[in-house]
Amino acid sequence: MAYQEEYEKWLNNPYFDEETRKELADLKGNDAEIEDRFYRVLEFGTGGLRGVRGAGTNRMNIYTVRQATQGLANYILKNGGADGASRGVAIAHDSRIMSPEFADEAARTLNANGITTYVFESLRPTPELSFAVRSFGCIAGIVITASHNPREYNGYKVYWEDGAQVTPPHDTGIMAEVSAITDFATCKTMDQDDARAAGLYRVIGTDFDDKYIAEVKKQSIHPEIIPEMAKDMKIVYTPLHGTGNVPVRRVLSELGFTQVFVEPQQKIPDGNFPTVAYPNPESPKAWELALELAKKEDADIIMATDPDADRLGVYAKDTKTGEYVSFTGNMSGMLIADYIMQERKATGTMPENPALVTTVVTTDMAKAICKYYNVDCIEVLTGFKYIGEQIKFFEQTGSHNYVFGLEESYGCLAGTYARDKDSIVAVMMLAEVASFYKKQGKTLWDAMIDLYEKYGYYREGQTTKELKGASGAVEIQKIMDSFRQNPPTELGGLKVLERRDYKIDEKVNNVTGETSKTGLPTSNVLYYQLENDAWCCVRPSGTEPKIKFYFGVKGTSLEDANAKLEVLKNAMVGEE
Repeated sequence: MAYQEEYEKWLNNPYFDEETRKELADLKGNDAEIEDRFYRVLEFGTGGLRGVRGAGTNRMNIYTVRQATQGLANYILKNGGADGASRGVAIAHDSRIMSPEFADEAARTLNANGITTYVFESLRPTPELSFAVRSFGCIAGIVITASHNPREYNGYKVYWEDGAQVTPPHDTGIMAEVSAITDFATCKTMDQDDARAAGLYRVIGTDFDDKYIAEVKKQSIHPEIIPEMAKDMKIVYTPLHGTGNVPVRRVLSELGFTQVFVEPQQKIPDGNFPTVAYPNPESPKAWELALELAKKEDADIIMATDPDADRLGVYAKDTKTGEYVSFTGNMSGMLIADYIMQERKATGTMPENPALVTTVVTTDMAKAICKYYNVDCIEVLTGFKYIGEQIKFFEQTGSHNYVFGLEESYGCLAGTYARDKDSIVAVMMLAEVASFYKKQGKTLWDAMIDLYEKYGYYREGQTTKELKGASGAVEIQKIMDSFRQNPPTELGGLKVLERRDYKIDEKVNNVTGETSKTGLPTSNVLYYQLENDAWCCVRPSGTEPKIKFYFGVKGTSLEDANAKLEVLKNAMVGEE
């Protein structure tokens, strides 16, 4: 019972503050909770930390944040030396409970190691942190956020000098440094006043917001349309108690939108998320208040951003039924992508060797759109950091010019000022797209149907199984092992034409028997290409105790596509 020994260490070691030890003392006798808090050290994964707040090695607290930051500091000093220390680290945080404290803790640990920090004075969107890393010439960045996770979570994401979340070799290098720290007492820290006096703790003020918003606005293609349609285009917006309210309202206002209604109960940042149990634009329950407001104001579109404002969810009115229709991240992303390509081509501003970057679980409509506009479609692993990495590669090699990037999980990026998904620019672009089509007498839903008619009725779905704790982790591994040991030859009545195992970098053509490399980094992901333009994929979540299943089909109508999708889903996970 190693977890019990670790619990006793924390309970009795005066290194841990009195509040922490009291929280643990109150758990005496609750063996299941003690085990969950101490059966492992909260894993520093390829992007950083994410976990439930609280005392213990398997929790987000000042000690696990300090440990992670000491590991990052060690990596910076070993690989960047004095230059890396002086270039420094930019730090931002969202509205979650303990986010300001964790950001301050990270800064002071870096400062104690002689590393300069640039700390935002208050909460900011994650994409603004990405922009700040490059703007200040930092060697790294940190953002304290658990994105769209439930209220009890917080997290810690690490960025590298290109402004994207860390990718190989930096991610594994930092992980190794963090895991090498086995004694929390060896982690350095210092007083904030002393760090400020030494010039190590620097604060980023509101003047930097001006630079960020200016870059976002540069992505607009037809800003002249907005004043024409401003009085007629009604937008309802909710930041879901997160960081998006100020920048979203600002960019829409500066572009000329005048009919913007913010959901009043959700506009104030609040880590308790009092009106939503799950502050995720992908969750239908998160939309209840915004939908009520939209019906009251007869809004054209409704938009919601998650707590750190990197994801965007959308509803739009279908004037034929009078109802509001939910858009997946694939749908909203395709509307923006098609608009950008169509209008860049029409205005003669499409760059040479254009490329759209997407992920292996994002809609295949992206490929159809790219083919139509003669734009290269480049697929990467799940995670926007791989999209950001491609922008860096394009700049290094000159092979392509980035036009747009998106992933199915409600994230996209227009422009290269940032290297992470940005809901602020997504809000702006989608509002512009809606105005563009409204001028033609069309709703956003009409425009989506036009895309289906033009490229095909591509529909996608995702479902998850939540399996918590040590036993859950074992069960997730069993599911992945089962798929590997018994590779399916058909799913939902469709033949498996090709299977890809990104963990062993293997692609198998089931028709010819030919085996080749996937060409992408190692990841615990299984992908199946099926006949009739269908596909499915399974992978463990990197941030939650869940296993995720993805599906995609192409139908002859919405009804046909939805029916095919349901069959494929049941074949993968069973009927619910």
